[in-house]
Amino acid sequence: MRGDIIKALVFDVFGTIVDWRSSLIAELSAFGAARGLAADWPALVDAWRGAYAPSLDRVRRGARAWAPLDVLHRETLDRLVQEFGIAGLDEAALRHINRGWHRLRPWPDAVGGLGRLKRRFVIAPLSNGNLALLTAMAKQAGLPWDAIFGADLFRHYKPDPETYLGACALLDLPPQEVMMVAAHNADLAAARALGLATAFFPRPGEYGPGQVRDLTAEAAWDVVAQDVEDLAARLGA
Repeated sequence: MRGDIIKALVFDVFGTIVDWRSSLIAELSAFGAARGLAADWPALVDAWRGAYAPSLDRVRRGARAWAPLDVLHRETLDRLVQEFGIAGLDEAALRHINRGWHRLRPWPDAVGGLGRLKRRFVIAPLSNGNLALLTAMAKQAGLPWDAIFGADLFRHYKPDPETYLGACALLDLPPQEVMMVAAHNADLAAARALGLATAFFPRPGEYGPGQVRDLTAEAAWDVVAQDVEDLAARLGA
């Protein structure tokens, strides 16, 4: 696809730009070791992420009042701490653990690739994360966004149309001049249905060694790349 058609790139974040699973497992393992807490941290992280989509869907269906992702994450964490039998965590510790989502590490290609793309395009996250989470993450990880689009700006979660079209409206661009970038085929399908351009690259390590989805492009997306650096090269950045 010709890069001169596109004026802005909006990115999925969790899994596409940052490695949520390895980041959280490493942080929780260190946290537990420092406090003498033994737990199956990888299983807890997988269960935490496993509750992500159901939590969002409850909000999207109106079964739960609107709440930002930080709140939904904390509700899940409180439940999992009980289920995994982790005792002795006070409010400060629980808050610190929940804020681990603010401190996720970027994939090795992410910061450099985004820097290249930023020189030619407006770049921004379009994430189900809330603005505070995404801002803290950008500061921590050195993500060079031009703007930040969190779900709380729209009070909708992807794949609701209000998220994709809301970002286009705030950028004052028609959807065809905005490219959604994600390592998740379903995210791109929702964006394409609304007229946005699409770019895919896989993150085969996102869900660990047992990952079975999003290993390849499942449609003829406008650009299929290897990672962010390769995307920049394909778009002439």
